[in-house]
Amino acid sequence: MNHSFFPAVEATIASLPISKIPEDRIPVIQSMVDYLLGKIKSGEEIRLNFICTHNSRRSQFSQIWAQTAADYFGIKAFCYSGGVEVTAFNERAVAAIRRDGFKVVQKGEDNPVYFIFHGQEAEPIVTFSKVYDDPINPNSGFAAVMTCDHADENCPYIPGAEIRIPLRFEDPKAFDGTDLEEKMYTERSHQIGAELFLIFQKVKEKL
Repeated sequence: MNHSFFPAVEATIASLPISKIPEDRIPVIQSMVDYLLGKIKSGEEIRLNFICTHNSRRSQFSQIWAQTAADYFGIKAFCYSGGVEVTAFNERAVAAIRRDGFKVVQKGEDNPVYFIFHGQEAEPIVTFSKVYDDPINPNSGFAAVMTCDHADENCPYIPGAEIRIPLRFEDPKAFDGTDLEEKMYTERSHQIGAELFLIFQKVKEKL
């Protein structure tokens, strides 16, 4: 287990609401665990592409937390994200990641590229809004993890995906501009983090 994380990230990880994950989420979580274990046991590379319509909030949270969980448990995985439209990594979601203790380096202004670090010696997690088949993402041998209902329902086929997993989350966008905005973005980040940490924890326990 790798503990070279920023103390603030460690504190966030320790506070993730894993024990509060609803029972009805367990089947889809287990399907992802089974997929990851199958890849490891067959000696194949793990590639996860988290897909949401705008690639601006939930899919970005998922990419960051999945890569963080994989690194935390010492499981080699490559985590990506994409959408069906290009927008930008929403600034409210970026702020939530900063509050969770990650170091964030921004390059550019129009659809900026963000380099996210969970520790001093960590490789950056590279995030920006893109379509799911952007050249930076894998074009075969990956799991398409659908993080929103709109993308899941409107993208019936993801070329190159060997499995499709509907790990859907509610959009914190509904709270933009309200007094609950910061609270709900952090809550969604932690919900996603909790489920992805549980997935990789379960994988680690089986190895």
